[in-house]
Parts: sequence; C-alpha cells; structure tokens
Amino acid sequence: MLMSNTDRPARLHYMANGFRVLSPGDHVVCAESGTRIALDDLRYWSVARQAAYASAQIASEALAPR
Repeated sequence: MLMSNTDRPARLHYMANGFRVLSPGDHVVCAESGTRIALDDLRYWSVARQAAYASAQIASEALAPR
C-alpha cells in the first residue's frame, strides 16, 4: 500500500531560490502564526532561520531587527 502525503507536514531545506523536500508532505507550518501553508502556496521563508512564513507581512515582522 502506498503512503499518502495528504494531511502530513513536509520537512524542507530552504534555499535562496527555492526549497528541497527532505520528507514528503502536503504542507508546512508558519514559524510565527502556526498557520498551515500548502506547498503550492509557499512563497516566503528564511534561509538563515530555515523557517516558513504564511505572508509577506508576517515574514517582514519576524525578520525585522529588534
């Protein structure tokens, strides 16, 4: 029987121009809000922090100097 990647978080390695799937899944979780992000909708991440963000605003706030 084949394993389905539905409703399973993926583990990714974030790079400057994309990401590599380390463990298959259908989504990742936003590092700040905890929101599920479908891999097809993933647009914002931090290479340095290896973290995904649900929106540009959330990413900007998370990465702003404090």
